[in-house]
Amino acid sequence: MKIQHIRNATLWLEYGGSTFLIDPMLSEQGANPPIFNTDNDRRNPLVPLPGAVEQWLSPNAILVTHLHQDHWDAAAISLLPHDLPLLCQEGDGDKLAKQGFEHTTEISGSLTFNGITITRTDGRHGTGVTGKLMGKVSGFVFQAEGEPVLYVAGDTIWCDKVRMALDVFKPEVTVVNAGGAQFLSGCHITMNEQDVVDLCEYAPSTKVIAVHMDAINHCLVTRDKLKAHLEKESLGDRVQLPQDGEWCNL
Repeated sequence: MKIQHIRNATLWLEYGGSTFLIDPMLSEQGANPPIFNTDNDRRNPLVPLPGAVEQWLSPNAILVTHLHQDHWDAAAISLLPHDLPLLCQEGDGDKLAKQGFEHTTEISGSLTFNGITITRTDGRHGTGVTGKLMGKVSGFVFQAEGEPVLYVAGDTIWCDKVRMALDVFKPEVTVVNAGGAQFLSGCHITMNEQDVVDLCEYAPSTKVIAVHMDAINHCLVTRDKLKAHLEKESLGDRVQLPQDGEWCNL
């Protein structure tokens, strides 16, 4: 298994002999307006892609955890070949098909792709009214012979649904969307510093990779803030904080 963090939640995954582009946000820097109802007016993405976009346009499959713009944007719709297999959560397939993608498959439980078992997990994209407005989100677990179990948690806070996934699948590697994304009101909607700490303490055997930082204007927890908090809790060696374009050390 090899994982490259591209930007925000966008990952390039090499797993079980196949390649996956996960949650592609391929817009140029500043192409999109600020997230609505946030405390600053910085345009998104805040940073450019870490290289030429062409290098990420030919995976064996695309996986989209949910359809928020920072995970699936107009640039991805335009640039990615529409004949690629596209995997998504239940309920998103029709919209993706209407966008021109010819081989869209919804995952409600598990499916097998090129000998790899991919299982959907649930999450909470915030709490209360905010969580309801954010809608359905998903994580996905990858399993294949000769490969470590990988859990891509998706846009979720630390919650019972994440604990359940950790209990059931016992992943050796867990990718979390940190950043502590937040609106002007309500609680955070992706993992903040303490959420990452709680996950590490709950599942001490999983190697954690934290992404989804320093790229979108409502993500208020930066890599530096998360690193400082982890070091304070003596967890600095448990969590990788890859830079954009960096390959994770597994």
